[in-house]
Parts: sequence; structure tokens; C-alpha cells
Amino acid sequence: MSLPRPTPGNARTLFGARAIAAACLLLTLASTPALAFDLNSNEPIKVSADNARLDDSQGIVTYTGDVVITQVNTRLQADKVILFRDENGLNRIEATGSPARYSQPTSNQGEATDAEAQKITYSAPDNQLIFENNAVITQGNNLFRGELIHYDTENRVVTAEGSGSSGEGTGRVEMVIQPRNTTQQGN
Repeated sequence: MSLPRPTPGNARTLFGARAIAAACLLLTLASTPALAFDLNSNEPIKVSADNARLDDSQGIVTYTGDVVITQVNTRLQADKVILFRDENGLNRIEATGSPARYSQPTSNQGEATDAEAQKITYSAPDNQLIFENNAVITQGNNLFRGELIHYDTENRVVTAEGSGSSGEGTGRVEMVIQPRNTTQQGN
């Protein structure tokens, strides 16, 4: 969503528009189940890859080459995935790719939530999904883009950062929020 630059006359209007856009995005994401693998589920997490290396003494498993991780309908695909385990079981997943991709359908027959970034990290103890470098989250035609996106899966809070003035693109966080009911626009 591209908003005009603030001026003394329109600063309050711009703040309101940005707050409404952020609220719409949060409502969109909040209508979906938490974006993460459920490590407390009885459903298994399945992994397939070209190569695997288990370092049991460190609690690290590294998968490389077209890695696909699934749990029910949740899917993570990347070039490389590292799983970290401790005495409580699996606690962190780090995925890298060009890009790494994450997908989870909603439980209420809504649009699936898809995300991609160069690096995706899931930290179970922190209830955090972190998307780094060219991060994009889409749900239907809604879009959220930033250089770094944190998603608190427990509290359903999204925080995003742009890349500043360096790098490619605008360096800003971008959102596209579609109207809830497009069939009533012409009425």
C-alpha cells in the first residue's frame, strides 16, 4: 500500500490510514491458525531431502537438497534445513533457500497463508516465526512485504522492518489489503 508523504495538514489522516491498514492485516492473519508447525501435536513431522546429517551429541540434524518438511497440511520447502533438538524435543527449525517457502492452509476454508524469504526460522520456546531477507507473506490477494518480519504465533502479532534506503526495492514495509467483500463494491 503506497501512502503519500505526511504534511502538517494530512499527518493525522495518514496515521489513521496506516493504523487501519495495519489493523486489517492483523485481522487477516488472526483469522488463520498460528503460522507454525505444532510441536505439541501427535501428528508426525515428516522430512524428505537429498542428504541428511545427524549429530546426535549436539542435537542437530541438517538436511540439504530440495528439503520438504510437512505436518498434516503445513509445508516448508528449502535448499537447507537445520533441526535443533534438546531434552524437550524439537525446539528450532532454520530453513534457507532461494527462497525458502512456507505454506499453511486455514482451518476455516479461507485462503491459505503462504510465505517466502531467504531465511525462515521457527523458535518453539519463543513462539516466533522469523522471515528474513526479501520476506513476503500472502493470504489470497493480501500481501505483506518487508526485509524482516517477526510473527508471534501465540499472541498473533506481526512486526516488520524495511531495509532502509540501502538494497533493492523501496526499502519500506509494504501491505496490500483487499476489501472484505468485493461483490458489494458496485452496489
